[in-house]
Amino acid sequence: MKKPLKIILVYGLTLICFSCYYNEFPELEDIIIDPEEEISFSNDILPIFEANDCAQCHNPAQQEPDLTPANAYNSLVPDYVNPGNANSSSLFTTLNNGHRDLDATSLEYIKEWINRGANPN
Repeated sequence: MKKPLKIILVYGLTLICFSCYYNEFPELEDIIIDPEEEISFSNDILPIFEANDCAQCHNPAQQEPDLTPANAYNSLVPDYVNPGNANSSSLFTTLNNGHRDLDATSLEYIKEWINRGANPN
């Protein structure tokens, strides 16, 4: 009776220990952005920040980065965004880990914008 209990306990603890470990970020599935579609900071990314009231906290008086419309791009690049690599950009990693619970489409647009060079267009 004790041997099956030990086996179940060891197996259960092993599952628990390794179930929450990620070597890389989970893929944002089901969201496909056309490679030919231009992603614009002012038309696509800034509206995400505005729709989620990011500047309510991220402004010159409270907390960096400053996400007010006039300052957002210069506040993000290069300190929070590594153009060409979303997974090494603190903006994307913070948002992807649940900050402000952005929807998957918004996260994918931010990721693609960064991976495509984070242009100020």
